[in-house]
Amino acid sequence: MSSRLRLVFAGTPEFALPCLQACLDAPVDVVAVYTQPDRPAGRGRQLLASPVKQRALAARVAVEQPETLKDDDARRRLKDYAADLLVVVAYGLILPRRVLALPRLGCWNVHASLLPRWRGAAPIQRAILAGDSESGVDLMQMEAGLDTGPILLERRTPIAPSETGGSLHDRLAALGKDVLSEGLALVAQGESLRPQPQAEEGVIYAHKIDKAEARLDWDEAAIALERKVRAFNPWPIAEAVIHGERLRIWSARALPTRADAPPGALLAGARDTLDVATSDGILRITEVQREGGRPVSARDWNNARRLRGAER
Repeated sequence: MSSRLRLVFAGTPEFALPCLQACLDAPVDVVAVYTQPDRPAGRGRQLLASPVKQRALAARVAVEQPETLKDDDARRRLKDYAADLLVVVAYGLILPRRVLALPRLGCWNVHASLLPRWRGAAPIQRAILAGDSESGVDLMQMEAGLDTGPILLERRTPIAPSETGGSLHDRLAALGKDVLSEGLALVAQGESLRPQPQAEEGVIYAHKIDKAEARLDWDEAAIALERKVRAFNPWPIAEAVIHGERLRIWSARALPTRADAPPGALLAGARDTLDVATSDGILRITEVQREGGRPVSARDWNNARRLRGAER
């Protein structure tokens, strides 16, 4: 009979994939993977399996997709796996107290922030929106509160001035794999991790992103608008009305220069960029997307706008 740890993994989106791979590579037995039920996606609204489900099936691991873990049947099903440890990464379902108490070693969570800053659903985007200079990943022992558990291990990384939500997502996912791999290796060797309580000060919640937040308001400062463009790339993508046309804004940077024009005015002179006046500074836009089109450089959009004007 195997003396290796029995592990259940719970996760859903792409962010969780490196951590799932860490579990599959570790000296443990992954006995089941829990993930969200298949959801309609795409124009045809066909049911689509989550990235975690697809990887688990490829690895020939049992997959469970309960709608909730609050009912007795789902809890009994999880208990039957007799897991020593449950690892949770962006799963999307609340784990009740009775579920948290099932594994012998409890439940671990890989969270994409330096707790207690940015507890909650959208820590990556919120860190960029706030202008944070640093982020990281915490391996946390789960408890009933929202991301309130003690920290087991931590990795830190600077946030670059040009960082997007997508680039930070990918780097933190890789850091999550590293920190989880270290924790699993230590526990598999029989060592105990020392949980450190979170600080009582500095608690901030990273509330779920609303698509309405992606609309740029020219009455805001240029630096705040630049952070929105970066944070919401690749989702939900910043939007703005420029020269009477609604555009998606893929990349932009703030200029400290004051504009002698009202907020929202498209400034003349730039051919390779779109310079828009804001309440404080200028937002220089370098890549846009028209409705129904593909992303193009600001230069290409400028050229097309001039051609349309000439035709009229």
